[in-house]
Amino acid sequence: MRNKQRGVSFPVIFLIGVVLALGAIGAMKIAPAYMDYATAKKAIVATAASEGRSGSVSDIRKAFQRRADIDNITVVSADDLEISKDGGDLVISFAYVQKIPLFANVSLLIDFAASTAPGGGN
Repeated sequence: MRNKQRGVSFPVIFLIGVVLALGAIGAMKIAPAYMDYATAKKAIVATAASEGRSGSVSDIRKAFQRRADIDNITVVSADDLEISKDGGDLVISFAYVQKIPLFANVSLLIDFAASTAPGGGN
């Protein structure tokens, strides 16, 4: 009778549980960094759309800073923005590096970059 039994043993189930738990903990540590990036990218897109062709560099920085204050954006400041014109279109971009401690002395380093240019940083 014992030879015909099939299934997964307890050690295998335990190992799968440990791997899933470690993956979930890693995702919970990394997710806020991506949410901050998405919020900052959304802010530069909205700033470029609202300022259009008429805003000066200082006006654009002030408009972004207002959005950053409202959305609590701390990863990018108005001074970190690169502002230029490309064929009459306003292009706002930023880039930064974020270090995320995972456990003990192991950290994850992520390079973030975004731009309002067509095909710019994703």
